[in-house]
Amino acid sequence: MGFSMIAGAAFRALTARKDGPSLYDVCDPVLLKYRGGDPHLGKFYRTALGNPALRPLLRRTGHPALRDEKRLGALREALVRARDDAEPDWAAVGQPIAELMADIDVRHPSPPHVKAPPQAPAAAEIDRVIRRCGAHLLGSFSKNGFLPTYAAFNLIGDADMGGREMLMALTGLNSRGYKNSTLLFSLARIFIAHSPARALINPPWQGIAEPMWEPVQIRHRSAYYDAFFTEALLSYLETGLASKEETAVSRRAIDEMVDFCLKTSAEEVPSHDGSTVRVITALAPLPHPRFSRFFAQIKQDLGFGIYVPDCDTTACSFSAATQAGSTDPILDQPLLDFYRGYQVREGANEPRVTVPLNDNIDYEGGVVTWIDNIKGERPYGNDLDPTLNLDILEVSFRNLKRWKILETPQRLETVHRIIGFQRRLAESGAFADPRSHIYYLPELYSAYFGRCHAAFMALPDAARRAIDPDGAFEFIRGKVLDYVEGELITREMNPFDAALALMALAHLGADVSTFAPALNCIVAQFGEGGRHGPYRAYEWNKMKTPTRILVGGPEVTSAFVLMGLALARRVMKKT
Repeated sequence: MGFSMIAGAAFRALTARKDGPSLYDVCDPVLLKYRGGDPHLGKFYRTALGNPALRPLLRRTGHPALRDEKRLGALREALVRARDDAEPDWAAVGQPIAELMADIDVRHPSPPHVKAPPQAPAAAEIDRVIRRCGAHLLGSFSKNGFLPTYAAFNLIGDADMGGREMLMALTGLNSRGYKNSTLLFSLARIFIAHSPARALINPPWQGIAEPMWEPVQIRHRSAYYDAFFTEALLSYLETGLASKEETAVSRRAIDEMVDFCLKTSAEEVPSHDGSTVRVITALAPLPHPRFSRFFAQIKQDLGFGIYVPDCDTTACSFSAATQAGSTDPILDQPLLDFYRGYQVREGANEPRVTVPLNDNIDYEGGVVTWIDNIKGERPYGNDLDPTLNLDILEVSFRNLKRWKILETPQRLETVHRIIGFQRRLAESGAFADPRSHIYYLPELYSAYFGRCHAAFMALPDAARRAIDPDGAFEFIRGKVLDYVEGELITREMNPFDAALALMALAHLGADVSTFAPALNCIVAQFGEGGRHGPYRAYEWNKMKTPTRILVGGPEVTSAFVLMGLALARRVMKKT
């Protein structure tokens, strides 16, 4: 979005003709100043929605439906109940807002089809990009002492979050602060959708993964990111393109990131058999997440103070450490015993999924996301994401002998049921539907299935037959390849989409001729990141509640591009 478009959108928002009460007309009388009740609701309103940057853009945006005094009164009364009731009826509180969300009209991107390029770029061009991405990661590590990732808010919200899903979140989340933020962000979405500021807050983009708007990015560190960056640097070393100095820096960075995952970010939690297990938390205690002082306070004010461990961060951290050759005793814990307690069994513990935003899929056999901490806290309730379950399979394959999975019927059954969950996703085609995913894109699911499939194929034949006697992996492989070859690479892509496509194609044994669209996209857009790195920041993962929060960064894009190119390069050298 160029300067003239930004200026035009801002001018139209600042001079719009007001047609009904605005967000601030609705909320100021109730939430700007008050005594008693829940203080967080007002603090969140003033910090996130009533701040000096957003207020001018939305103050002239009214909603015609609220000219009806009865509807306006019902909406304000709902906010009063959220503010003052000790135990609000959240379904009733959210209902007036859910009704107004019907015409937000936020849709998933649908890039146009494009003509396939005649040939792939030269090998020297591919090597040049790999070296530059590797240098970017190592330079950032040397500068910051870690590899940063960023979070950014998109206030228009997620296309899969309608009024129905908002009510699911309000009734399924456990933290009152998180309910407050979901309620108010949902209300703000209604006015943003009707404002000229919408074009400023949510401009169009190229491809599927959303670019992250630079001015509103919160830098932080997490074990989940360090695990991913560990794999990226291992990939760089495997190419043989790293210099002697870069190799030494890579080894040091890998050791430090594995240590951050397994030691700094580890915490003890109760297991379902009465024992305790050491798992990996989403955000380690301060100062380890490396927030600036300003954003650390903002995070607290917005109600995101408590973070609990999650099954995905734990699986990815264990996998990266295993690949890096770690011998830390924490890796000896057979995680499948623990995950079994978080696995959904139809009719038995399906209520474990308290925020079923993707209830279009069958949860049976899947493992939920969030882990109760030692105090029993679960602020986000629980949800279930397909890609997370691929990561559990992948780490299990890498630790098949260590965890004695084939020798332990209960552990093997847990694996079989996760595979069954994944097969049903492929059979229904739901893996390609963005609504099926809580934290990721279908494109990333495809890339991570390729990663999981590669770990599966590295096992001995007998082990593969015991794990997958019905050929589910080959069936899913065909469905994912059909999607990537027939849909993803036939449309306009950005470099992040292209990197994910390459990871899937190379891991799943696609013909090298199919690499050309993604390779050309990556090489052609090299340098788009300007002073921040070879590429821009794109959406890696997201939170659909309390609003659409994207996570990614220039370093993340460099890492995915590096891994995608390294995989493609290895396959191309064999042909």
